[in-house]
Amino acid sequence: MPEAPEIRCNLKVYRLRRGWSQEELARKVHIKRQAVVDLEKGRYLPNTLSALRLAKVFDCAVEDLFMLWEENEQELSLPDAGLPADTRLAVGKVRDRLVGLPLHASMSFTLRAADGLLSGPGRVRLHASPQALEESLLLAGCDPALDLLDDHLRRVLPNARIRCVFASSGRALELLAGGCIHAASSHFHNDGAGEANVEALRAATGGSALPCRVTAFANLEEGLMTAEGNPLELRSPEDLARPGVRFVNREPGAALRRLLDRHLAACGVPASMVDGYTREVGSHGEGACRTACGAADAALGPRAAADAFGLDFIPLAVTRCDVLIPLDLEQHPVAAALLDLLHSGRLRRELAALPGYDSSVTGKEIAVLA
Repeated sequence: MPEAPEIRCNLKVYRLRRGWSQEELARKVHIKRQAVVDLEKGRYLPNTLSALRLAKVFDCAVEDLFMLWEENEQELSLPDAGLPADTRLAVGKVRDRLVGLPLHASMSFTLRAADGLLSGPGRVRLHASPQALEESLLLAGCDPALDLLDDHLRRVLPNARIRCVFASSGRALELLAGGCIHAASSHFHNDGAGEANVEALRAATGGSALPCRVTAFANLEEGLMTAEGNPLELRSPEDLARPGVRFVNREPGAALRRLLDRHLAACGVPASMVDGYTREVGSHGEGACRTACGAADAALGPRAAADAFGLDFIPLAVTRCDVLIPLDLEQHPVAAALLDLLHSGRLRRELAALPGYDSSVTGKEIAVLA
């Protein structure tokens, strides 16, 4: 038996835009405050008179406040091939095109509800409403602190969302170059005169120009994560070549893998001498989890991931994570809000309180690529 259609209530959004309390709204439309509470929580549907009064007080249509929505299938673009049915997806509209990206555990190691489930090649069974998709921004990257952005955004725009999808810096820039996301974060390491994140974007676009604004998110400390107490007494990347040390690496294209390669080359240690150099994990969290449960002795990651799993940490570098937004997408309401958010004192203070983070550069304009 098919599920009954769902009524989505946007009353809270309209009320907060006016700055009214639930009690004030109740008085204006001659209903009890508890009725407003129940309406906003979806526990109650108004009668015709109340619905018309609510629409009148907000100067909108009834359909703007109460929307009939049914789970539906739609076509979408999938940058990742070969995904199985029922893959959980984050979905957004990028330049009027519906795009779906696999939704793994978030960068802060928690699960989030999907916008839809993959129902077949290029088709999604949507859970999110059309309005939610219009007010969503897809951001790909692998900095754990990116997950803070959505919570900070909702404090000023309750109905907007930043959907952070885990991807290595290289993969995030590929998705941005392919028009599959609204914004990317990248933390390649500056080792010359140029800006590494800018150069990596140019490489991802094959050298062609992608008009884009590059804004600093934060500096973060990166290195090797080891078991609590560092029982093998690892001190540097060259120690990974010692007999009996089990290592797990990040995938090609990850900024941390490039950092490790640089250190190994400087030490004169061939990658073939490291047990596990070709044994790859797809995220900081997976590497930290393997190390914490004893399946590996060391993995690459930021200090924040090591702290979250109770691991020891050997610092290798401090790098700057940037947020890159194409100039033609800056008019997207959530993209504009994200740029404002990067200048927020509250965000900077919270970033500075995280292990291994420095927010002194947050909001700084790094480059505008025309």
